[in-house]
Amino acid sequence: MRLQEFWSRLENQFGAMRAQSVARDHVFAVLGGRTAVDAIDAGLSVRKVWLAICEEYEVPVKER
Repeated sequence: MRLQEFWSRLENQFGAMRAQSVARDHVFAVLGGRTAVDAIDAGLSVRKVWLAICEEYEVPVKER
């Protein structure tokens, strides 16, 4: 998964404004206590970060 696809999926799932908040404000324990943006910046795979968001927000499996 590329970063552009990550943002596209995030915005499709949460809407443009909420997507920014989910990625920049929400701290995920599974990502080492980091936000999604911080986790990506730290080198975690974009796919892993996306799946962490999906788990936390119970995104349906078919939309992951």
